[in-house]
Amino acid sequence: MFHSFFPRPKLFFASFALYAIACVVLWFTLVEGWGPRLSLGSLFGLTFPDALPVGADEAAQAAFAAAQEPAQTFWFYQYLALCYGLFTGLWYLLSRHRWRRWSVAGSALIVFLTWYQVQLDVMINEWFGTFYDLVQKALGSPGSVAADDYYGQLFTFGRIALLFITIAVLTSFFVSHFVFRWRTAMNDHYMSMWHKVRHIEGASQRVQEDTMRFATIMETLGVNLIDSVMTLIAFLPILWVLSGHITELPLIGQVPQPLVFVAILWSIFGTALLALVGVRLPGLEFRNQRVEAAYRKELVLGEEYADRAQPPTVRDLFDNVRRNYFRLYFNYLYFNVVRYAYLQVGVLVPYIALAPTIVAGTVTLGVMQQIIRAFGRVETSFRFLVNSWTTIVELMSIYKRLAAFEAAIANQPLPQIDRDYLERATLRPE
Repeated sequence: MFHSFFPRPKLFFASFALYAIACVVLWFTLVEGWGPRLSLGSLFGLTFPDALPVGADEAAQAAFAAAQEPAQTFWFYQYLALCYGLFTGLWYLLSRHRWRRWSVAGSALIVFLTWYQVQLDVMINEWFGTFYDLVQKALGSPGSVAADDYYGQLFTFGRIALLFITIAVLTSFFVSHFVFRWRTAMNDHYMSMWHKVRHIEGASQRVQEDTMRFATIMETLGVNLIDSVMTLIAFLPILWVLSGHITELPLIGQVPQPLVFVAILWSIFGTALLALVGVRLPGLEFRNQRVEAAYRKELVLGEEYADRAQPPTVRDLFDNVRRNYFRLYFNYLYFNVVRYAYLQVGVLVPYIALAPTIVAGTVTLGVMQQIIRAFGRVETSFRFLVNSWTTIVELMSIYKRLAAFEAAIANQPLPQIDRDYLERATLRPE
């Protein structure tokens, strides 16, 4: 599944994770302050302003910030390009993998595009604060806000949203091609050994259907995982700063950085709860594919041989299908009760946490909107497993089937779940 597309997958993904963490830490501890000395922004008119004198007035501070922000942003992009270039170039040169252009360079591009979308989301979050403060001012003091200022804010949002939509569409297009190349790599790998695998039960289904479903799920789940990590990196510091506006939590009282505290605890609680409730689902999904495959195979053989697919046999096979589906329905019943209850209660969590602050009137409407939106982004990133659990269950089922398929190819012992299935198959007709 992975060796066919990625060069030395375990080392590749482990090195990527460690390298990314190192780059983030290096930026915040050292490199962020090197911009005035090393940035090439002066070549493009993005020069760092001179340091402000002590006691500078508000106008000078505003002018300094207006010049500092674009210069610092451009310096960050230079650092980002260097980090991407070093990692991608090193793996591209050291690996002679057939698919390295897509797996290495393509992965880097997907991570960058996802990160850029998150940055646009951060810009939208900042816009919410400015816009709702403007609305509060307009409603509180009629005539204090000019129509041009109001429409100007809407136009600003439109520009950011248009860029976000463009990047999102291009990212989706590229990811689709990336994942299909991954499927092609798996298909080529399995077909190169077709003479060995054609006698394995369900070989055609593994090569055609499972690789297709694996690619389809990875297209959404993989990007969502990257987006969750990037969102967490971008919005957690924002929520940390915004938590400074919050003085206490209901029933608990004073807590340092209370919103971060609540987001982490609520997400951990939901993830653990859903994992516990849905612990049986991966095995049931796996067995569901087994009984479906046995039923389908008998019907296919019945097309060729008159003595196959006889009513008693087909009835027994379909009984197995029905029995397993009913187990799935029952398990998903209580799983969905817990899942949807958790998600609906989660909508109220930030408002409950903000209750003392809102009642005391110590924040503006704009700040409240920024806090709730940032809290939602952080909390959603932390509960990635909760939102994606049903998809993860399906992916785990497919992974188990392909792992058993590859074990059979390599003449290795089958996974325990396959051995259990074969033991049951010898005891009663499927």
